[in-house]
Amino acid sequence: MEWDGYRLVLDLGYATLPRLLALCPDGAVDAVVITHEHPDHCIDLHGLFRIRLYGGPREPKMPLYCPPGVLARLSGLEPDVDLRAVFEVHPLPGAHRVGPFTLTGVSLPHYVPNAGVRLQADGMILAYTGDTGPDPLLAELGRDADLFIVEATDRDGEVSRPVRNLMTSAEAGRWAQFAGARRLLLTHFWPGNDRAASVAAARAEFGGDVLAAEEDLVIPLTID
Repeated sequence: MEWDGYRLVLDLGYATLPRLLALCPDGAVDAVVITHEHPDHCIDLHGLFRIRLYGGPREPKMPLYCPPGVLARLSGLEPDVDLRAVFEVHPLPGAHRVGPFTLTGVSLPHYVPNAGVRLQADGMILAYTGDTGPDPLLAELGRDADLFIVEATDRDGEVSRPVRNLMTSAEAGRWAQFAGARRLLLTHFWPGNDRAASVAAARAEFGGDVLAAEEDLVIPLTID
């Protein structure tokens, strides 16, 4: 996410670091937000840590916003080095000023503590669920968002599970509609799922534009 020259990264899962480095050589970003400790959302944060720790002159610490479990999980990869040597850690959920953004993190249901994230700057609103089950807070998280990024796992049997920690594409569309979001970006697809079918299911529930997260997709955000 880049706004007014400020670069903020939302989640760093498997194989995201090479793509980030193609855009930001030497990991030159201004802040990182991690929604939860599952490796598909945080594992490449450790690679960014090593670049910043060993890659050149020591820079000021990079702000990192995350639930406590993230550092606990990643510290197991290299117990003799403290990630706080590189990152200035701020807790989520919570509210923070991050460069040009007002960041609000809210707790959403998942198998581990998970923070949905809302970013506001100059009248622009971006919201991101991380992983989540259906929850009324989704409507507030994505309220009037210019872009609402919602997980759409569509795992078999998901809607019949007694405790919900993931969502379907149709549910993603429904919550985006409740929120009054302008655009919906589906993400977190279950391996092998048809993304076109996911988009179609979300469009049946949501009146705005629906996009599927694809590699190298760039989405301009503008203020009307």
